[in-house]
Amino acid sequence: MRIGHIELFVRDPAAMKEFYTAVLGGEVTAEQADGLLVWVRLGEVEILLRPGTPDQSPDLYKLARSAIVLYTDDLDAQVAALKRRGLAFEGDDGPGCPTFRDPEGNWFQLVNPG
Repeated sequence: MRIGHIELFVRDPAAMKEFYTAVLGGEVTAEQADGLLVWVRLGEVEILLRPGTPDQSPDLYKLARSAIVLYTDDLDAQVAALKRRGLAFEGDDGPGCPTFRDPEGNWFQLVNPG
């Protein structure tokens, strides 16, 4: 078994497309249903942004129901690049594990797996 893709339920997939491409550097691979379904590739993983009404996001990473962990080989350079694109980090989950949320409240962690 393997993960095929990740689906995130968001209020406005078209608006979220901007965050996933302009801020995180993803690439739109497809749009379906007149833009209501937006496929974005981040590295080797595809994320499907689809309409939904997600619950409130907790204020702490450790209280979230799930998170997406992004890997980078140069943590400091990636953090700096994301900050230049307007991303605000909200904390960390230990040294070298900065955390942030997308505009819909989905949690992310950025780490150097090495």
